Amino acid sequence: MGEAVGDFGLIGLAVMGQNLVLNMNDHGFTVVVFNRTVSKVDAFLDNEAKGTQVVGAHSIAEFCAKLKRPRRCMLLVKAGSAVDDFIELLLPHLEQGDVIIDGGNSNYNDSERRTKYVESKGLLFVGTGVSGGEEGARYGPSLMPGGSAAAWPTIQSIFQSVAAKSDDEPCCDWVGDGGAGHYVKMVHNGIEYGDMQLICEAYSLLKNVAGCSHEEIASIFAEWNKTELDSYLIEITANILAHKDEDGSPMVDKILDKAGQKGTGKWTVESSLDNAVPVTLIAEAVFARQLSAMKDERVAASSQLAGPKAAYKIGNKDEYIESVRQALYASKICSYAQGYMLLREAAKEYSWKLNLPAIALMWRGGCIIRSKFLANIRDAFTNKPDLLNLLLDDFFKQAVDKAQSGWREAVASAAYSGVPVPAFSTALSFYDGYRTAVLPANILQAQRDYFGAHMYERTDKPRGEWFHTNWTGTGGNITSSTYNA
Repeated sequence: MGEAVGDFGLIGLAVMGQNLVLNMNDHGFTVVVFNRTVSKVDAFLDNEAKGTQVVGAHSIAEFCAKLKRPRRCMLLVKAGSAVDDFIELLLPHLEQGDVIIDGGNSNYNDSERRTKYVESKGLLFVGTGVSGGEEGARYGPSLMPGGSAAAWPTIQSIFQSVAAKSDDEPCCDWVGDGGAGHYVKMVHNGIEYGDMQLICEAYSLLKNVAGCSHEEIASIFAEWNKTELDSYLIEITANILAHKDEDGSPMVDKILDKAGQKGTGKWTVESSLDNAVPVTLIAEAVFARQLSAMKDERVAASSQLAGPKAAYKIGNKDEYIESVRQALYASKICSYAQGYMLLREAAKEYSWKLNLPAIALMWRGGCIIRSKFLANIRDAFTNKPDLLNLLLDDFFKQAVDKAQSGWREAVASAAYSGVPVPAFSTALSFYDGYRTAVLPANILQAQRDYFGAHMYERTDKPRGEWFHTNWTGTGGNITSSTYNA
């Protein structure tokens, strides 16, 4: 079996796993590796890991025997049953205090369950979000660990060493108990869906309303990346738009407009519904991908359904481009505000003590949504830990107020032009709804009472008192029990 030489063990040698192992090796940690297809272990040692301190294992027993106590065993395998299978394979070879880490894109409910199960066996479990893709894994990912709190001291030095750094601080900190780490990663991915959709809509307005060429839009995004919108996704979008196919035409014109998804955005929306949090922008981003997938149906409908009769006149082109930038910035703020609303509500629901400023720092570098203004989010929750909503922070309140004229212009131009901007539009509707003291839900409550005797509260009576009106004069006084729907 060999002596215990490994500081850390990793199972799963796909590209993410390989890159994370090489990252740990660069930072002086000896990593033991195993893969279900054992030949991949030898291939990795003979190629990518040649000349490193990486140690191979050809069985689970050998893998565990080569790890120092407490053993730290990380799984980077496909989410779902594979994780449970490997946990069962590891358990007979581990001892009290050893740590099993799941670094895949697991559902937070599974991480909640696995934490309890592994702890019942006398071991510790960590479900950690890993973001940043292949490059992040190799040179510094964003890491979002949660699970058994007692595990954190045993993995902290390794995780924070290999994580991305922002202002010399590691983009990794303990998130919370149970499934908290994977929940935060899920919300990160949901926000990522929103950011990507917002960028798509900005591109669409610049192309279809402002009449900009791909070269112009690439230049515009590159300039935007020098402003408050400075972010990884804006940067790569500028590069994508500037990229030419072999025939010299824009590469994006050759890519089919049919988007895929892996489910984390949908999970975020499902959780928002379960927790009664209006995460409308991420929901629209998920729906936009689903609508894009109806490609053949859309093509058929395009020849039958009419749009606007006259073209929208934008006036000054540079001013309009700035309006689109402001719309993108303000909508992005609303998206993050909604994401943080969901995190706060989930923390109450699951009794997690989420460190909101630390989460902003975790997302500041290494991950896909890394951007300049995450530092402002960290400052907002650091300065006022009980901040109810990001929109109420002075910095973001002023930013949205400054942007809203252009934001409204961009959304109006889209409506007049027949260009779909579901994320821009829902963000503006959410902002207007959130700042409105009296919404038309009084009519809705009256309707519910009329057809179902669901009762309502009155503005001239104390909150918590419920009333029913005999609207038709023929009903009785029996009411339905109140419920939220």
